[in-house]
Order: sequence, then structure tokens, then C-alpha cells
Amino acid sequence: MPSPITKKLEEEIQALEYELSNELPKELKRARAHGDLSENAEYIMAKQRQDIVAARLAQLKQRLASLSLINFNNIPKDRIAFGSRVVLYDLDRDSEVVYRLVTSEEADVSKGLISTTSPIGRSLMGKRVGDTCTVTTPNGVREFEVRSLQTIYDEA
Repeated sequence: MPSPITKKLEEEIQALEYELSNELPKELKRARAHGDLSENAEYIMAKQRQDIVAARLAQLKQRLASLSLINFNNIPKDRIAFGSRVVLYDLDRDSEVVYRLVTSEEADVSKGLISTTSPIGRSLMGKRVGDTCTVTTPNGVREFEVRSLQTIYDEA
């Protein structure tokens, strides 16, 4: 069964492939009918959109391929890693915060979803309950203590 992120990427790829192979050729044909292509704004915009869609498609396919290489058997069962839900104590602000470590496509800080490649995500990788980490964020240096940890195995 595909993961939600894989499904989302595949859906976007399908939509872009449809646009690239069906909608944009029709727009280009319609724009060509207007005559001189050097001063044809519709044609120029359609060609630019075609280039953008093709580049985005290549990017999404590459990301999908790299996601398929994730070996879930290598994700640790006792340390923070991809998929973990962590409760951190923010030593500077004297408060707790809850995060889940996700892919960069799924990240949404307002929902507590942080990327494993974000400054906080990178600093948490491999930590255990009781460990502390210092993170340099755009808002300055913050220090966290890991209060609890739930891995992807705990939720299965």
C-alpha cells in the first residue's frame, strides 16, 4: 500500500502529465493559429508553462524515486528518526512542544509536522528520551530536552 506522500506525489505527477500531453498542446496549437509567434503572448506563455511543467515533472519523479529507496527496516526502534512523534521541553521558553518528523513535502510547522531536514529535525535525529539538543533557528539558538518518543513502530 503506498504511503500518503507517495500517493500525493503520484497524483500530482498524473495531473502534470495530463496537462503536458493534452492541455498544453491544444493551447500551443490555438496560439500558433494567431500568426507571428515572435510577438504572440499566448504562445510565449504556453511555451513557458510547458517548460515549467516539464521541470516540475522531472523533480517529482526524482523525489518519488528517492522515496522508494527508503528502507523502513533501517529506521531505529529506540531513537528519533523519520516518522517519530516527540514531545520536547523547550528549556528557553519553559514549555512543551510536540513534533512529528516527516518528509519535506509533508512538513507543516503549524500542525507540528517538521521535516527531517529542518534545523530542529536534523538536530533531533538519533536522540533518545532524556537527551538534549541545541538548535540554531532563524529566531536564534534554542535548547530542547526529549521528554517522550513514539516511533513509527509504536504506532503500528
